Amino acid sequence: MADDPGAAHHARPGPNSSDRNDDLADEKPPPDSGLTASEVGQDVAPEPCEPQTVTDADPASPVLDPPTPEIGTPSPTHVSGGDTDLVATGDAATDHIDSADPAPAVGAHTDTVDESAQRRGDTVTPSVWVTSGPVCLGDTDSSTTQPAGGHRFGLPERPKALGAALILLRDYDWPQLPFRSPLRGPWLTSVFGAVLLVSLPIVIITGLLSWVAYGPRFGQSAPGDVGWLHLPVFDWPTRPSWLYRLTEGVHVGLGLILIPWVLAKLWSVIPKFFQLPPVRTPAQAIERISLLALVGGILFEIVTGVLNIQYDYIFGFSFYTAHYWGAWVFIAGFVVHVAVKMPTMIRSLRSRSLRSVLRTSRADTVAEPRDETGLVAQHPGPVTISRRGALGLVAGGSLFITVLTAGETTGGPLRRAAFLLPRGRSYGMGPNDFQINRTAVAAGLTPDRYRSGWRLHLNGGVHPVALSRPQLLAMEQHTVDLPIACVEGWSTVQTWTGVRLRDLAAAAGVAQLASARVESLERFGAFRSVQFTAAQILHPDSLLALRVNGVDLSLDHGFPARIMMPAIPGVHTTKWVQTIDFRER
Repeated sequence: MADDPGAAHHARPGPNSSDRNDDLADEKPPPDSGLTASEVGQDVAPEPCEPQTVTDADPASPVLDPPTPEIGTPSPTHVSGGDTDLVATGDAATDHIDSADPAPAVGAHTDTVDESAQRRGDTVTPSVWVTSGPVCLGDTDSSTTQPAGGHRFGLPERPKALGAALILLRDYDWPQLPFRSPLRGPWLTSVFGAVLLVSLPIVIITGLLSWVAYGPRFGQSAPGDVGWLHLPVFDWPTRPSWLYRLTEGVHVGLGLILIPWVLAKLWSVIPKFFQLPPVRTPAQAIERISLLALVGGILFEIVTGVLNIQYDYIFGFSFYTAHYWGAWVFIAGFVVHVAVKMPTMIRSLRSRSLRSVLRTSRADTVAEPRDETGLVAQHPGPVTISRRGALGLVAGGSLFITVLTAGETTGGPLRRAAFLLPRGRSYGMGPNDFQINRTAVAAGLTPDRYRSGWRLHLNGGVHPVALSRPQLLAMEQHTVDLPIACVEGWSTVQTWTGVRLRDLAAAAGVAQLASARVESLERFGAFRSVQFTAAQILHPDSLLALRVNGVDLSLDHGFPARIMMPAIPGVHTTKWVQTIDFRER
């Protein structure tokens, strides 16, 4: 048969024919060839190889692992390349098995009983399956076979590999999402992303600097134990005096101003949140995880930050601790997202100029071309606003928030416009009319603790020293303009008069100062005790303030005495001071 070149064009034998198998069974390989009879059969197979009907009847046949047939009655026919192969079922299958020739047919695949199944004691049912294309003996590519009545994608109903499952998810005919805005697309999303890419690192850095300003060296930063996320520790500088006012004002103010841009960015990519299937490739799985950290982190920071500004701690946990850890979760997602999306953002921004977009009216606005990002609607709806209008709307929202919040930090005429923040309006009477963060009532003060019997206790020298308020007023007084800047973002600059802290250290007999701890009359509170560095205590503008704007301190502003110092967080300007413990080197 191998010598007859025209054999490949002979009529195909029927399913029960064994003539060709008999010829091949009689053929023997040369003694020195090292080939088996089956391999010789493969070499002389007719071209093209013919699909055959196969069963599990012959235990001597080569062992192959055909795909698991679909549960249920298989289709009686399978069409491949225009040929129709009958599949024997029921009694016909039994007759076919009984009449099968022991020798394997060329181009046919046969099964043996799964030995592992026998060892498990499982019941093994002979599978009836056919080839879906020309398959020669020796083929092991499972992609050329398909079970009778198999899956629509030519895969088993129960894929055994993750790759097969991903293919099923990818190729499934998922329903279309109802997001039809013609403005959505990679260019507009990239514009929003570019604004956030420039601005958010500033918010991140100023927020982390606030943690440093609280004094982690003394265990005063919250959270205290942050493991390997511990920032480099350095003594917070005392110059310029408005340093903390600047960093915290930028952190809170810019964070609020960016809220419209964050919401616009989320709107532009919202179809990706509901994408079906949610993951198509391992790379997309990594991106999804980063998005969870990015979106979840920034929303958590915004919500907790705004609630902290309003002094509304409904979340029931420490704001400082949660905000710090939430920031690192967001930073991780932000870094990964930028690394993954930076090439797409640059390519999208180059696709059209901002100037041309700002000149395009609503009537001339069209959807962006569809691309691999999946942001462009498949069937865009009517244009109701131009991209120029969308950018103007977001920028206008940021400007409006700026007007409503800037007065908290800048003071002046904008202070009365700070409607959204509780420390922006009028507090106190006359010279004491400025923001109050914590009242004497909230601190639990009683009159007997701060009236005529009050004494300031200075420790750390050879002998403790106690000074009354009249004695303090009799000492050399120093007047300076210093800000109070709180973590909530508000700040105010007032004129303070009092005794320099370095003069009090000298009065206590401390020559080589290392640090000092200030204790308040406040009965409870996280900041009733604060420790300062030697540089902060010895600064010429660091005061034990007794008066403000030419008058005595009001009770809510810290009477009988409070700490005022350049560039420190507002909570460290301790009110109702009772004791100062100076510590020598």
